[in-house]
Amino acid sequence: MTAAQLAEELEVSVRTVYRDVEALGAAGVPLYGDAGHAGGYRLLDGYRTRLTGLTAGEAEALFLAGAPGAAAELGLGSVLAAAQLKVRAALPPELRAHADRVGGRFHLDAPGWYARAEEAPFLPAVADAVWNNRVLRVGYRRWREPTDVERRLEPYGLVLKAGRWYVVAGPGPRTFRVDQILRLVATEGEFTRPDTFDLAAYWTAYQRAFHDRLYRAEAVVRLAPGVTLPMSGTANGRTEQDGRTEQDGWTGQDGWTGQDGWTGQDGWTGQDGGRTEHDGWTVVTVPIESVDHAHAEFLRLGTGVEVLHPPELRERIARTVAELAGRYGNLGGHGDD
Repeated sequence: MTAAQLAEELEVSVRTVYRDVEALGAAGVPLYGDAGHAGGYRLLDGYRTRLTGLTAGEAEALFLAGAPGAAAELGLGSVLAAAQLKVRAALPPELRAHADRVGGRFHLDAPGWYARAEEAPFLPAVADAVWNNRVLRVGYRRWREPTDVERRLEPYGLVLKAGRWYVVAGPGPRTFRVDQILRLVATEGEFTRPDTFDLAAYWTAYQRAFHDRLYRAEAVVRLAPGVTLPMSGTANGRTEQDGRTEQDGWTGQDGWTGQDGWTGQDGWTGQDGGRTEHDGWTVVTVPIESVDHAHAEFLRLGTGVEVLHPPELRERIARTVAELAGRYGNLGGHGDD
């Protein structure tokens, strides 16, 4: 190809082509040029790069970036393994040793401690539809009635969040949990993925909107010295019902699916710095989803928290504590004459 043809193909100037050709030659790439009407730049027949341009850090990062667990779930485990073997074989010996160290020193385990393994048998089929712009018809289970519904999906992309797969699909787009697909039919129909759709940007905006919808109120509480509002640490959290929806925004955030004790989001860590009182207790304002949910969560802290506001939450906790006191108040008298 001539310099002009390369410039047009690469959408750069001819001057840039000349400069890059010179740099490639200096790097040892056997690129040569023929003058004349039929001339142009050519690469020596049979030349293969040995990836000598990679630094040790880049080689390590390349192998660290390959997530074998996610690839296997997508049906690409053997493909990823083969690709890594080919890249490894092309590396110079010194870089190959650096890359080999990565697998023995870093392991990715995405799901949270308290999350049970969610089977997603239709994930490879969904991934195939994403690659090939194929329309899907699925049976889907959501948390609200009717729980089992039929949906037509135009899958734009897949997201792996905290060990759980989500498919972002048009029209809309909307978000669906892949493990809640009950049945799937890949149709012969195709769809056109919007040129302006950006999966990463959509997911960032989706999570922000979810967070905004989730915390609709605030509570003012006093915390005993040493007591903090944890991000996680209980096995229950909110039940999985709020994780079984699609387009209404209650899908996919792992905080309400039993993985995190509080939210799995940053709501509880976003509490204000608080005001420390003379007795060592700290007054802070924290976001809450609802009185019902906050009632259960604050009770977990026992005597380490006092709710000041809102009044309905304080009164409800007081009633619960009074009921518990009445239930356990006479335990010391059991067995007395």
